[in-house]
Amino acid sequence: MVKAKVSLRPIASKLNLPTVLKTTILPGDSIERLFIATQVGEIFYIRDGATRTFLDIRPRIIQLGASSGGYDERGLLGLAFHPDFYYNRLFYLHYSVAGTQGPGALPGPFESFKPNPCDPETLNLKWTNRETQYDHIDTVEEWILQSNGQPRKRRTLLNIRRPFLNHNGVNSLNFSPETGRLVLTTGDGGSGYDPFNLSQDDMEIAGKIIEIDVGRNTLIDNPPIVTRFHELPEPIQETLTVIAKGVRNIPGISFQWFYNEYIKYVGNVGQDLVESIFSFVHYKPIPVTRLVQAYFMNSELDQEGFINFGWRGWEGAFPTATITGCSANSALNRKTIAYYDEAIKTSVRRLLPLTSYYHEEPRTDKFKATALTGVQPYMGNAIPALSGSVVFTDLARDKESQLPVRGALAYTRLRTDCKLNHYTIIETDYHFGSQSAYYVSLGTNRNQTRLYLGVYGSMKVTDANQGTVFEIVP
Repeated sequence: MVKAKVSLRPIASKLNLPTVLKTTILPGDSIERLFIATQVGEIFYIRDGATRTFLDIRPRIIQLGASSGGYDERGLLGLAFHPDFYYNRLFYLHYSVAGTQGPGALPGPFESFKPNPCDPETLNLKWTNRETQYDHIDTVEEWILQSNGQPRKRRTLLNIRRPFLNHNGVNSLNFSPETGRLVLTTGDGGSGYDPFNLSQDDMEIAGKIIEIDVGRNTLIDNPPIVTRFHELPEPIQETLTVIAKGVRNIPGISFQWFYNEYIKYVGNVGQDLVESIFSFVHYKPIPVTRLVQAYFMNSELDQEGFINFGWRGWEGAFPTATITGCSANSALNRKTIAYYDEAIKTSVRRLLPLTSYYHEEPRTDKFKATALTGVQPYMGNAIPALSGSVVFTDLARDKESQLPVRGALAYTRLRTDCKLNHYTIIETDYHFGSQSAYYVSLGTNRNQTRLYLGVYGSMKVTDANQGTVFEIVP
């Protein structure tokens, strides 16, 4: 693939963590505007070069950073405009709710869990006492832009109890141009190594890609707070379809129109080894009502064609590994398949990645991964090397060796033979100086001819106003 060079053109600065970047046309307007949702709960849009406030829900957001030294993966995580937003003024939010802080599902720091293949207890943990042992509650809501220009909440679609503060998904709401439904991408619930194996359990809302038919049963409001599908009232179950499972954590789903069909792209954030980008065209979604029926009848559903990314048995293309320290010689640290039985069980059912990139990387033309933060197709012609490709961002390339920290921008292409494809780094000419530059989000306009990059100067949500949004230009 051709080496690509781009420029970064600043659009908005001094923002809090810019987690979602989307465009839409406001009612009565004629131009697509860029909307920026920040993790702390502000939504801005750009008009005539100025940053204007669209909505501020900071009072509705859980207190961020207090329990984890400033690091947090909760907050305002999803924003999606209805395909008919111009006419019906509907949009959707996913966020972590103020006042719902709990003690967490396991004692100790949120990422302290490690499976021990010699200790069956660590391999078969159950999330018990869910109503008291949880970290927070996430909500998915429908809002309307009133004729006076003020947004107002209309109804709540889902209330989901989450076990840990991390892996809630980000850029988690996107409308499918294929089905017209709202797609919610949920992470596995957090900690590390998915302690309760929520991502493979068909009844768990965690670790899934879910479609919501927002036009069905629209009079339902205030759903119960749940963690599993069968706990939902039947009219809510009827609005939900599951596309995929085996998700660890995910920066949304994106769609590329190619040869008269939609290719779906999903990035799965890795544990210790690898970051993975998956693509699929055909899939067999399963209505939640059928999943629940099979659960109560204790019967096995036919899952042929149902997408499974393989987590927690697989981390991308590899069986999930743990490392046991060797005190005599760290070079001899013992590597073990963490969940051997699960790796075997899911090996033939899982989807293989389109592209992987690694936390350890000896090749000089690649980079060491930290965490995948965005995946977007680019269908424009302004940057010819990228036209028709899939662009992705990593939070911080070579984090240990490079100070100040820099994120990474790269691209790959679809292969018609479905084999694992390599990727190429996209070089940028922007100089951040002595400031760190974590690449926290990637966005596009509606026809995917423009790309937007969200950058932050710190990994602490408590460090305010260190964000800049750029357009990626030739």
